[in-house]
Amino acid sequence: MFGLWGKKEDIQDTGVSADFQRALTHEVMSTELLRVKALIGTTVVLSVILWTVYLLAPETVSEVWHGNLKPRYLYSVMVPFVLFEWWVHGAIQRHMRQGRDLPLYRRYLGALIETSIPTVALALHINAMGSVAALGFVVPMTYFIFIILSTLRLDFWLSAFTGFVAAAQLFAMAIFYHPDPGQEVSVFYHAARSLILLIGGVLAGAVGHQLRRQFEKSIMAATARDRITNLFGQHVSPQVVERLMAEGTKTDSDIRRVAVMFVDFRSFTAGARTRTPQEVVNRLDGAFAILVEILDRHGGIVNKFLGDGFLALFGAPLEAPDPAHRAVAAAREMLEANARVNEATSWPLRIGIGIHLGEVVAGSIGSPRRKEYTVIGDTVNFASRLEALNKDFNSQFLISEAVHEALGDACGDAVSLGEVEVRGYERPMAVWRLG
Repeated sequence: MFGLWGKKEDIQDTGVSADFQRALTHEVMSTELLRVKALIGTTVVLSVILWTVYLLAPETVSEVWHGNLKPRYLYSVMVPFVLFEWWVHGAIQRHMRQGRDLPLYRRYLGALIETSIPTVALALHINAMGSVAALGFVVPMTYFIFIILSTLRLDFWLSAFTGFVAAAQLFAMAIFYHPDPGQEVSVFYHAARSLILLIGGVLAGAVGHQLRRQFEKSIMAATARDRITNLFGQHVSPQVVERLMAEGTKTDSDIRRVAVMFVDFRSFTAGARTRTPQEVVNRLDGAFAILVEILDRHGGIVNKFLGDGFLALFGAPLEAPDPAHRAVAAAREMLEANARVNEATSWPLRIGIGIHLGEVVAGSIGSPRRKEYTVIGDTVNFASRLEALNKDFNSQFLISEAVHEALGDACGDAVSLGEVEVRGYERPMAVWRLG
């Protein structure tokens, strides 16, 4: 009736890993988009500042540039850079829509091209200002913009590579590119400056790596939580989810001794005929909310809703030392709570409950895209038949002989109904009434 045979799967293994990788890739590429936007925005802001200074204080600019500043210098560097970053932005978005990650070589190639932009700008400055003035001006400092924003790549080696490219190119420009005649070049001076860039790249990589680890932990927790919710249904309490995540419960097919509870609202369909769909939904939702909250407190979970009823489990997927006691205590409280609600409503509902204790095969079943935790076995079938007998005996709460024996002295108010014919079973079965 309620089955389970399927591929074995751990909620913290294959399923979570696939979801985790997709979520992590999406998060990394989202931060890549943020980094690209920051580079474009920074470039635009710097362009506006430079043009504002050029228009408002042309004498100062001319003095700094020795009268050699030409607008094409700015255009030749910033416009191609912005266009390149815009293309990168579009490429990242395309890969995100397709659910694919950027190839690793493209990441390193992009880092090389981006970090080379200040080098091109520095070459223009050296041509216009001279090597000493250009190397002491602001362009070498712009390498740090790329190093700092490389943190958003969430990759230690990419950030370290960015720092290495910046350090190597600045050092090469300082030593070999148009040195001023008669100016003694200090290798150690320029090496020290380049070393700072390299260290900056390593530190940015360390920060990015730490951010990635935090992302991984958050995403792993979220995907594991989603995985549990998908397997056990949205009606699993937050407390159960936390225990499943903490204990690493497996959903492999295994044998469990559980108390199986079936709950059904009597004559609900007949009462629904005279009411609007919204009234029907509101009444059923309100009743379920009360009953499920009681189940949560007693350590049970709703395995599945069955129209105007549900199947609940005690002892799976979480172990329970006394599933029968928990199930019966929950059922008693559910009957009392329903009675109180009936006194305050114009649509009273009568509950039928059946509980049986025994072994079941428990685990997940379904397609690779959607699985559900469920149980199968004679214990489940008999609990369903037991609940249906409430109609014959005009009762609300029936238990099996196995439950009666497990309760012992705790069910002194149980009334034996004797050996009862049960549909689907060849011989009569002992049934007890409670409540």
